[in-house]
Amino acid sequence: MFQKIIVPVDGSESSWRALEQGLVLADKFGGEVVVLTVIQPYNNAALLAVPLDHNIISQSNNDLRQVGEEVLHRAEERVKAGSHTAKVSYEMEVGHPSERILAAAKEAAADAIVLGSRGLSGIAEFFLGSVSSKIAQYATIPVLIVK
Repeated sequence: MFQKIIVPVDGSESSWRALEQGLVLADKFGGEVVVLTVIQPYNNAALLAVPLDHNIISQSNNDLRQVGEEVLHRAEERVKAGSHTAKVSYEMEVGHPSERILAAAKEAAADAIVLGSRGLSGIAEFFLGSVSSKIAQYATIPVLIVK
């Protein structure tokens, strides 16, 4: 039933609980977990009102990549600390989180997405709508939102 499960992580407690639930599901059904983190780089469109030097933007994007790598490293540590039997892979995507999660699920022919109810987006989540609600609304596969 759940042979390939996408689990987006962003370092929030909610995403770590989702990772645990995704692993439990994969163990139960003999499936695979794809741990995914999405970084949203700075770009000129997002910074129209704030004129920044290109070097500053490039450095900020490099810093975001390092953060993404650290999140995946922590996810790997959590997986190894558990006693799970599922195959696990780790990926980083660049772009808008909900769009990249949905695209990754489609590209991987995933059977489900397991994600946390709240990430680290803070006030932007209030104005733009949460990633989890967008995933639940637009996904064509089952979505498990973990609190």
